[in-house]
Amino acid sequence: MNRRRCSRGELSFFFVAMLSLISSLCAAQAGNGASNVAPGQGTQSMPFSISSSSFSNGGDIPKKFTCEDSDVSPDLRWTDPPAGTQSFALIVDDPDAPAGRWTHWVLFDLPGQATTLAEDRPKIEEIPGGGRQGRNDFRKIGYGGPCPPVGKPHRYFFKLYALDTKLNLKAGVSEAEVEQAMKGHVLAQAELMGKYKR
Repeated sequence: MNRRRCSRGELSFFFVAMLSLISSLCAAQAGNGASNVAPGQGTQSMPFSISSSSFSNGGDIPKKFTCEDSDVSPDLRWTDPPAGTQSFALIVDDPDAPAGRWTHWVLFDLPGQATTLAEDRPKIEEIPGGGRQGRNDFRKIGYGGPCPPVGKPHRYFFKLYALDTKLNLKAGVSEAEVEQAMKGHVLAQAELMGKYKR
């Protein structure tokens, strides 16, 4: 049989075509990967993030913000919410509580143009500047700081959601009610975690 050798040009074309095919497959696979944003919801090019001057992400929460002291809420600030954000919702919980996840703060309908939440938000249903507060697992309105049993540190997650709508729920609702109302409306989520132990 007469075997024909491939020219350098043909080999180059073959390798370029293969690289192009591999790149296309990788891009398609990346598009099907897991994300913090639920399927059918928006994404953004810049990272939506939340921080606090009171403690660093993964750091210790000062006693001032716990049940052992003043029990005031820490200041929070966020950057780069996605386009189309109409409101924000904030849920703070402790997944390490002995009885399971414990909710410390439920806040929703913060104005879409807001970028900060000042320290020591009043524990009332309607907060100045816009926003309503739900009921935490202490059965109280507003922020209830870390109050773990003596022992290992607990983690407290401050989860901020950028929404494409206002929830228009009544003040005093539970975390579960807010999470149910948010379904299909979350554009992005940002998270800050602090630790506390007694």
